[in-house]
Amino acid sequence: MADKLYRVELTTSFLERLDAIEAFLVEAEASFAFDDLLAEIRATVIPNLRRFPRIGRRYLANPPQSAEALAQLAALPAGAPDALREYLHGDYLMLYSLVDASTQAQATVYLLSIRHHRQLSFDLARLWPPHQC
Repeated sequence: MADKLYRVELTTSFLERLDAIEAFLVEAEASFAFDDLLAEIRATVIPNLRRFPRIGRRYLANPPQSAEALAQLAALPAGAPDALREYLHGDYLMLYSLVDASTQAQATVYLLSIRHHRQLSFDLARLWPPHQC
């Protein structure tokens, strides 16, 4: 029996973060690093998430402590915080959400954001607008 494959979608916010990473690396004269990142996303990250969508750690396994982050989590649609997961690949931390087939036609992994592991946090309010529920 073939393994069930999940669809992987890149959200607008994920693509915006990639643009910001590219601009930073080009300015630092390290555009090759951005090319490497894109190749790794295509060759490793997406295939891993298609086959093993729960590979990432639950985002709430270590809940945020700041009042701002807690307020952002509270503003998300019911059940949304529990679907958030983190996937660490090299120097990059990706935030994604897993939506099972019970709520839509095909189970889907939504890549929401990407950050260098030294950056502070994700902008949850902007990543998860109410109309994407």
